[in-house]
Amino acid sequence: MFSIIQAAGWPIWPLIACSILALAIVIERFISLKTSKVAPPRLLDEVLSVTKSTVPGPDVVTQLEKNSALGEVLASGLRAMNSNPHCSEEDLRATMEGAGRVVAQRLEHYLSALGTIASAAPMLGLFGTVVGMIEIFGSQAPGGTSGGNPAQLAHGISIALYNTAFGLVVAIPSLIFWRYFRGRVDAYLLTLELSAEHLVRHLKSLRK
Repeated sequence: MFSIIQAAGWPIWPLIACSILALAIVIERFISLKTSKVAPPRLLDEVLSVTKSTVPGPDVVTQLEKNSALGEVLASGLRAMNSNPHCSEEDLRATMEGAGRVVAQRLEHYLSALGTIASAAPMLGLFGTVVGMIEIFGSQAPGGTSGGNPAQLAHGISIALYNTAFGLVVAIPSLIFWRYFRGRVDAYLLTLELSAEHLVRHLKSLRK
């Protein structure tokens, strides 16, 4: 591996940095986007069960908020009801939408960086290819004859090919994981939105 890096020349180092950063983001997102941390499957049913007859107190709401991202959104609605039992349905929705936007920003954390790496890696590989081509042309003897330096010619070719290949090796998995996490976040946001709407309707019926 070290011999490949040596053969690819200095243009490969930005690509190596991008690959390390992309790997760190992928691992962090896999940990942060676990279902248990974002939208536990039975949490909404448990909240509806607890609020069947009355809105729970601040201690229960605080525990719910710390449970998950979904718990944070649902807790914002319950806290609004505790603060003002007569708050309108529009105010309740606005409060939960505000909490949802905060959660959405957190779920999308680092995804733009991963998408940038997926877009930039092929360009960095192309930059390495151009550097290799410059090495190739630089190895030719003045006057345009083919009697250039063979070692320098081979070095230029290796820089061009290795950087092109490594740029694609970094970009393709980064793009795949970006699309995967993007779809996962969108599914979570839909779940949060539907759950919040369900709780709003439940709290509305509770006040009747």
